This record gives sequence, structure tokens and C-alpha cells, in this order.
Amino acid sequence: MNVEPLETAEGAGFEGCRQLNVFLENRVGQLLRITRLFERQPIRILGLSVEGKVDCALLRMLVNDPDAAVELCGRANLAVSQSEILVVELPPGKRGIMTICAALISSEVNINYAYTVWATERNKPCLAIQVDSLISAVRVLHDRQFCLVAQHEL
Repeated sequence: MNVEPLETAEGAGFEGCRQLNVFLENRVGQLLRITRLFERQPIRILGLSVEGKVDCALLRMLVNDPDAAVELCGRANLAVSQSEILVVELPPGKRGIMTICAALISSEVNINYAYTVWATERNKPCLAIQVDSLISAVRVLHDRQFCLVAQHEL
């Protein structure tokens, strides 16, 4: 049986960003609970997205120190996982998001979800995106001269 190795964004020569996915009860005060958890720590929340359902909520967060944030969430008995996302600086002008989307669709890369962040050391607005093919997305965005942000640049 011939099995080919899996491709990863790291294998493509690019370090993506690690997003935290925190599972919460969908009730009043849960987002405040998370922000207070990080209040006394040097962990900055750079972007977030909340997806609420009737009984639970999924909080997706981009933070400057995902290792410390995961440890802190674990100590608080929160269910947390991590996933790899791409963070792309928005190009100048009012059509930044549109140009990123157009580049990705040209390579048939599907965006599963996205949210805006203000994440870089250069204080540029960015788009955090989770896509169905990290390798293809990295390639097309590099080819089109978009600036991808690595975890250590947050």
C-alpha cells in the first residue's frame, strides 16, 4: 500500500497562527468570564468570534500566547482545543476583504469562517481565516503578494 505523507502549512514553509476554540454554556456572562480569566495575565485577545446555539457556544480566539492561554483555560476547567488559521493583512483601500476572497476563489479554496483582527506588530487590520486547504491558500496568497502573519508576529 502506497501512502503519501500529509501536507501541512508548516511543510509549505509557512508558520500559521494557532486559534483557541473554547466551548461554553450559552448563558449570560460567559464571555465576561473568559476576559476576566486573562485580565491578570500578559495574554492579549487579538480577535474573537462567538457562535451561539441554544445550549452551547463556541468562542474562537486569536491570542498572542496560545500556550499560556490553553494552560489557563485548562486550570479553569474550560474545554479548549486549538486549530490552525491564516492571518492575512488587509491591503490598503476599501476592497481588502474582497481581494483576499477573490484570490482564494481563484484557487478553489473555500473559506469556512473568518473574522477581523488587529493583530500585527505593525498595527495593521487583518483577516483571520480558516480554509479547507491551508497549502493552497498559502500558495495563492503568497503568489498574489498578500502579507501573511505568523504566530510570533502577533
